[in-house]
Amino acid sequence: MKDAFIFTYDRMRKFKGEWHLERQLLFPECVFLESEDKRRLSEELKEYKKAKLLPVRKSEEMFLSSLCGKDHHLAMSRGVIQDGITWVIEGPLRGWEDSICRIDRHKRLARLAAPKSFAPELTKGSISAGLEIVEKR
Repeated sequence: MKDAFIFTYDRMRKFKGEWHLERQLLFPECVFLESEDKRRLSEELKEYKKAKLLPVRKSEEMFLSSLCGKDHHLAMSRGVIQDGITWVIEGPLRGWEDSICRIDRHKRLARLAAPKSFAPELTKGSISAGLEIVEKR
């Protein structure tokens, strides 16, 4: 095994009258294992009977690395809504506006449509990302 990691994302939560930046698990029930030898890794993990191994396809890997980078973390983004169209002005969601399927301005969250090839066990079709809309024109 080369590496073991989890994916996280930033989100804003309001408590005690103030907004706070929190780090949340992007895939709460998953630990990602990177290995050169998939067969050997499967053999070594056989003793963990409850562990379910799902291979990550190259397209999924590219999607996650383009959003989360080498730190495996999806940072908070900021954007504006102009004439009903969302424009991300800073952060990792910049350029991914077409993939945003839902914005909750109150919770400062966006739902990003996962690629169709993405494992439905992981995403249920979308993933959460922190997005603060700073202006609506």
